[in-house]
Amino acid sequence: MQSTDLGNKESGKLWHRKPSPAARDGIIVNIIHSSSDYLPKVLRFLNVAFDSSGDCLIAGDHQGNIYVFDLYGNRFNLVQRTAQACTALAFNLRRKSEFLVALADYSIKCFDTVSKELVSWMRGHESSVFSISVHASGRYAITTSSDTAQLWDLDTFQRKRKLNIRQSVGIQKVFFLPLSNTILSCFKDNSIFAWECDTLSCRYQLPAPPESSSILYKVFAVTRDGRILAAGGKSNHLHLWCLDAKQLFRIIQMPTKVRAIRHLEFLPDSFDAGSNQVLGVLSQDGIMRFINTQTCKLLFEIGSLDEGISSSVISPHGRYIASIMENGSLNIYSVQALTQEINKPPPPLVKVIEDVPKHKLNSGDLKMKVTTGRVQRPAKSRENRMQTRILKQDLAGSFENKENELSDGLNKKRLQILLKGYGEYPTKYRMFIWRSLLQLPENHTAFSSLEDKGVHVAFLNLHKKYPIRSRKLLRVLQRTLSALAHWSAIFSDTPYLPLLAFPFVKLFQNNQLICFEVVATLIINWCQHWFEYFPNPPINILSMIENVLAFHDRELLQHYIAHDITSQLYAWPLLETIFSEVLTREEWLKLFDNVFSNHPSFLLMTVVAYNICSRAPLLNCSLKDDFEYFFHHRNNLDISVVIREVYRLMDTTPTEVHPNSMLHVFAALTKGQYPVFNQYPKFIVDYQTQERERIRNDELDYLRERQMVEDMQAEVDQQRAEDEAWYQKQELLRKAEETRRELLLQEEEKMIQQRQRLASVKRELKVKEMHLQDATRRRFLKMQQDQREMELRRLDDEIERKVHMRDQEIATTAKDLEMRHLELESQKRLYEKNLTRNQEAVAKEMREDADAFRRKVDLEEHMFHKLIETDQTQNQKTQKLIEENLAEAEQACLNADWRIEALRKQRCDDLQRHECYREVARLLRENRRTETEVVDAMMGEEARKWEEAKEKDFHLKSEKKASALADASRKCFLQKETNDALEHAGHGYRKASRDQNGQVASSCLPRTSQLNDILEMDSSTCISLNQRRMQWDTTERDLMDRVRTLRQRLTAQARNRCQTPHVLAT
Repeated sequence: MQSTDLGNKESGKLWHRKPSPAARDGIIVNIIHSSSDYLPKVLRFLNVAFDSSGDCLIAGDHQGNIYVFDLYGNRFNLVQRTAQACTALAFNLRRKSEFLVALADYSIKCFDTVSKELVSWMRGHESSVFSISVHASGRYAITTSSDTAQLWDLDTFQRKRKLNIRQSVGIQKVFFLPLSNTILSCFKDNSIFAWECDTLSCRYQLPAPPESSSILYKVFAVTRDGRILAAGGKSNHLHLWCLDAKQLFRIIQMPTKVRAIRHLEFLPDSFDAGSNQVLGVLSQDGIMRFINTQTCKLLFEIGSLDEGISSSVISPHGRYIASIMENGSLNIYSVQALTQEINKPPPPLVKVIEDVPKHKLNSGDLKMKVTTGRVQRPAKSRENRMQTRILKQDLAGSFENKENELSDGLNKKRLQILLKGYGEYPTKYRMFIWRSLLQLPENHTAFSSLEDKGVHVAFLNLHKKYPIRSRKLLRVLQRTLSALAHWSAIFSDTPYLPLLAFPFVKLFQNNQLICFEVVATLIINWCQHWFEYFPNPPINILSMIENVLAFHDRELLQHYIAHDITSQLYAWPLLETIFSEVLTREEWLKLFDNVFSNHPSFLLMTVVAYNICSRAPLLNCSLKDDFEYFFHHRNNLDISVVIREVYRLMDTTPTEVHPNSMLHVFAALTKGQYPVFNQYPKFIVDYQTQERERIRNDELDYLRERQMVEDMQAEVDQQRAEDEAWYQKQELLRKAEETRRELLLQEEEKMIQQRQRLASVKRELKVKEMHLQDATRRRFLKMQQDQREMELRRLDDEIERKVHMRDQEIATTAKDLEMRHLELESQKRLYEKNLTRNQEAVAKEMREDADAFRRKVDLEEHMFHKLIETDQTQNQKTQKLIEENLAEAEQACLNADWRIEALRKQRCDDLQRHECYREVARLLRENRRTETEVVDAMMGEEARKWEEAKEKDFHLKSEKKASALADASRKCFLQKETNDALEHAGHGYRKASRDQNGQVASSCLPRTSQLNDILEMDSSTCISLNQRRMQWDTTERDLMDRVRTLRQRLTAQARNRCQTPHVLAT
């Protein structure tokens, strides 16, 4: 197996030795594509497709590199770099150099392999395209994705139609049937439809597969005649559908190791008229098995578990299989090598003539033994060989003078001298010299009689075995070979005869007579004893070559023997092709200038010289494939050196091993008629001729029987046609009767339709009437609704009027409360005025008493005033801070009350207002009762105060008596009081600061209680001579503050219950 790495090369050879695939694996070449980066990696091939000829294929890898591989020309070329992976390929368009490629961006592009340019760009798919099917004419193409299939016109590259389906039913494959105008669409629900390509009308649908077979179709394949459809999926069962009968006719079960089928493809055959019988099945294990769908036998398989196949494509003519392996490489298989064992003919029957002693030999003692073994040839006796030598010498002596004298005035010795001087004949006169050297008789009549027999049956299919591009050259070769086969029967079975005659046919293609006679002369003289061991190679000739090689280069011969290389490998390929495979045209002409100018043994010596001149590369070869490649391909060898070596061998080879002693001298063709050529085992050729004749007779019998069957079939078809015509007439009558019945039914249907229309008109009138009634009812309901809305608006106005009246009543009540408050304030001021007048009278008395006393205590008062000033300054600061905090707290309380009252006011209703009015009335009654109690309390307090004043007056007199006793201790008392006052002033300032920090908590306390505390603190610190007056003032203030506090508490309770903040605030 040869392997080729594409690397970064854009073109090159696929193989460097002629491939000889083995029957075991059949691989011609393994193609890999590796990058030449710092860390090389293998670029995986993804898709491959053959062209219509089958000798050229196209492949794309996952990086978008697309290569064209020419298997016939042994070349590969990089045609495009798309820079993205290709998902599908098609290479069988109408224009042979163009191909379609589907890319990963959901687009389809058309490129030209010759110009390497973009031809067109098609878009329209929304998912990846996984299949491209081209019509047999190359005009249309179908591209398939998972959600849609689109039909394209490849002349204009425009979309013609689009197949859309539901998302729940996916598309498996849509493709053209071969050689037909039908499109087959296969869906994931196992439904298969056939469509006409031109009209896109559905021709038929295949029935659903049997319920017992739970297989979901994934892959499909169709024979070339479009009659058989093979379908498979995730199962080891294959379904074969007959598209003509539209039914499932066979289910094939694959081996148990096959669990799923990934690909199906029929193997084409040139002799089955399109009804392919060999099906390739690629399973999940990477092995592609080829089975016969008729006999259900496994023929051969490719791939293995270690080297599995990912996808595979078969060429249209069935010669090659291109498979993409799981490792990303591309394998090319030879179908001929894979089917070699299958198509191997049975071993031929060989007749062996047993030799008997001469004294027992008579006409009745000749016996023939038919065996199937190897042919055993009797060895020639030395006596016979010696007699042959003597005969050759006699013949050489008798014709010595005739050899030198040629026709047309040429002399052979002079030509040989000229040839040795220049190495070759002049190109202009080469053909003339050859004709003179070979002494061609130019028997036109005899050649015409051979040519009139036509093309021999053995060479009717010559173009299939030797596909020559030039039809003229093929025709000349066919006629020349046919003339040789008609001349001698052995040439019809000689397999290497086309190789032997082709160089001369190419030289003399314009003169077929000369071509024939040159080949015949070559066979008679330079191919002596070649056919004695037919159909085997000439063992005697090869033995001569081996003996000469053993004499001149024993080391090379030992090298051949060591590697099991026989003369059939290193000599016979050169002889059967007469060096045309290993030499160029000029080298070959130069060689045969010398061959035709010398003894026939010169050709055998040329074989030996070619081996000796190539000994260096041959000694380095160790594989049999390398030797085969060497002797079937051109090598770097100078033909002049080879020719000189041949002349040296001719001169230095001893007589015992020299072929000159075993071959006849040159003998030209006879004039008038060609000589009889029977130097071959006639019984073998006769046997093959008889077998061929028997086969031909069998074929004639078969054709005769087939003709009879076809005649009978024609009669049956005619009878069937007559029956069909009768049935058609009956069908026409039946259809006419059905037509009349249909007319009657149509008239009845028309009447029914008229009745239905009448009923529908009545129904419409009824519906209109109902609509009018409904409209009237809606108008009446709307009028009632408007009246109710007016009543509601009237009630709302009444409610608003009552609410306004209630608000006015509340305002009147609030004003009455304000008047009552003003009356209380006036009474308070009158009481305070009387109290002030009384206090002034008492104070006047006290001032008189105090004047005498003040003179005594000037010194103490001076010290006490300093203490008082300090204390008052501190108290003023403290009082100012407390008043500011109290004002802020009262403002915060008022703001919070206002917000709360505003929110509550919005949620009040008539019932709550009524309750508020009742509560206000109740509070007014309680207020009157409280005021009465306050007046009584004030009167009681006034009586108590008068009694207390009397007691204090008595106490004052007592104190005057004790004042004299207190003078001594007054200084100590004043000092002590001063310290206590300073300490008390610091304590008051700290308390005021704490009240400022907690103003939110203290803001909820009544203002009167705070003022009482301040007054009590002030009264506690005022220690002076007017203590009595200050106590009266303090008592009066306490009483008024308590009254004020009680009123505020009552008002706050009423505000919370009645939710009338603006009234209570006043």
